[in-house]
Parts: sequence; C-alpha cells; structure tokens
Amino acid sequence: GAADLRKQARQLENELDLKLVSFSKLCTSYSHSSAREGRRDRYSSDTTPLLNGSSQDRMFETMAVEIEQLLGRLTGINDKMAEYTNSAGVPSLNAALMHTLQRHRDILQDYTHEFHKTKTNFLAVRERENLLGSVRKDIESYKSGSGVNNRRTELFLKEHEHLRNSDRLIEETISIAMATKENMTSQRGILKSIQSKMNTLANRFPAVNNLIQRINLRKRRDSLILGGVIGICTILLLLYAFH
Repeated sequence: GAADLRKQARQLENELDLKLVSFSKLCTSYSHSSAREGRRDRYSSDTTPLLNGSSQDRMFETMAVEIEQLLGRLTGINDKMAEYTNSAGVPSLNAALMHTLQRHRDILQDYTHEFHKTKTNFLAVRERENLLGSVRKDIESYKSGSGVNNRRTELFLKEHEHLRNSDRLIEETISIAMATKENMTSQRGILKSIQSKMNTLANRFPAVNNLIQRINLRKRRDSLILGGVIGICTILLLLYAFH
C-alpha cells in the first residue's frame, strides 16, 4: 500500500543521505591529499603517484556504483507511488498522496544533482593530478639527461611552478566549496524536517491550512492596494511638480 511505499522511500532516502556524506568526504580527502603531495614534491625529487590514490580510486568507483543503484531503486519506488496515486479514487486522499509524491521526487532530484556534482569534482581533481604527475615525470626525466638546453629547462621549471601555484588555488577553492556543500546539506535536512512537520500539521488540521491560505491571499491583496495607492500618489506628485 501507500504506507509501505512511503516507508521504503524514507529508508532509501536516509541510506542515500549517509552514502552521499561519505562520498563527499572521500572526494574532499582526495583533494587534500593531492594538495599535500604537490607541496611535498616541491622539496623532493620523488615522482611516485599520489599516496593511496589507487585505493581511493577503487573506493570512489565502488561508492559511485552503490549510490547509482540506490538512486535507481528510489526512482522505482517513486514510480510505484505515482501509479498508486493515479489509481486512488478518493479526491482528498489523492491530493495528499500527490503532495507526498512531489516531496519525495524533490528529494530524489536533490540527491541526484548532489551525486553528479560531487562525482564531477572528483574526476576533475583526479584528471588534474594525473596530468601534473605526468609533467613531474617529464621534468625529472629531462633533468636527469645530458644537461644540455639549461635555459629551456629553467623555462620549463618556471612553467611547472606556475601550474603548481594554480593547482593550489584550485584546491583551496574546491575545499571551500566542499565545506559549503556540507553545511547546505545539513541545513537542507533541518528544513526538510520542518517542512514535513508543517505538512503533517496542515494535513491533520485542514481548517488551519485554509486559514493560512486566506491570510496569504489577504496579504497579497493588501500589497496590491498599497502599491496602487503609492503609484497614484507618485503620479499626482509628479504632475504637481511639473505644473
């Protein structure tokens, strides 16, 4: 029934929320590890790849697959809820189910957007790290050669330092964005809880809901009247000023 579908949807949403938090922390730790590796390489000729990079890559792939599967299951639950809503015959019950379904669809859309954004950021950091690692290897290979073309080597090293400084700025920007996203995720959870309680209150007390709607209509009407009065007064003042 509808209650079972809602229960399954909430369970999947809670599981997705935990998975996305872990996924975001993994991407953040990868970015910080990349930045530390870049600073370490400034004082060392070691050209080994990012420490634990391969294990983090495997964790990333595993978690991405798990989250995609959970998103697919939640999409299926939402589709079943839509079919049940369309088949329900009682108008008042149908309206409540439609409201609940829309709320679950919004949550699914938020989670899908958050997953794709975090995944894209991770792939960008990994691609940049691989590129810089290749550049470091080319520099070391060139430095260990015959020692000719020293000026070209200096220019190449200056360009590499410029790339490293740019990379550090990008890492700091990504870290700020990740921290901001975690705060927004926390605030979204709080707002979602408040909205759920308000919806429950409105569904239990239709009279309160109708009263709130009438109050909002009256506020909009008063705003329109006040705007009209201000507009007329402004026109009269302009006419008086130009006479």
